[in-house]
Amino acid sequence: MLSPSNIHVPDRCRTVTEILSRVGDKWTVQVVMRLGGGPKRFNELRRMVEGVSQRMLTLTLRGLERDGLVTRTVFPTIPPRVDYALTGLGCSLLKTVRELGEWAIENREEILEARRRFDEGESSPASDAA
Repeated sequence: MLSPSNIHVPDRCRTVTEILSRVGDKWTVQVVMRLGGGPKRFNELRRMVEGVSQRMLTLTLRGLERDGLVTRTVFPTIPPRVDYALTGLGCSLLKTVRELGEWAIENREEILEARRRFDEGESSPASDAA
């Protein structure tokens, strides 16, 4: 847990920024969610993750594998079969991603209303109190 005494430690900030850029990426979140249902093959993932290109899916999976979030298992068949699955670390990220998704769903209406007020030039309740 970050406390006020260690929030702005430059090395920690760089580490957090680097990791959040990986796990907060649009494609990473979708791939992790899809792999939460169990191992998937590349083309299966590609069909499930709407809008992702073959190149972006490849780069995303490589990055997730490099970070220890996903395993890549090659089966010696003809043609070779490759499955991707979440590791234990990936499953812990899945839990966090699901919680963030639930937060987004629970707060969607309030966020949409705040956007509407902002776009119409109205002041928000938070700025009224300041």
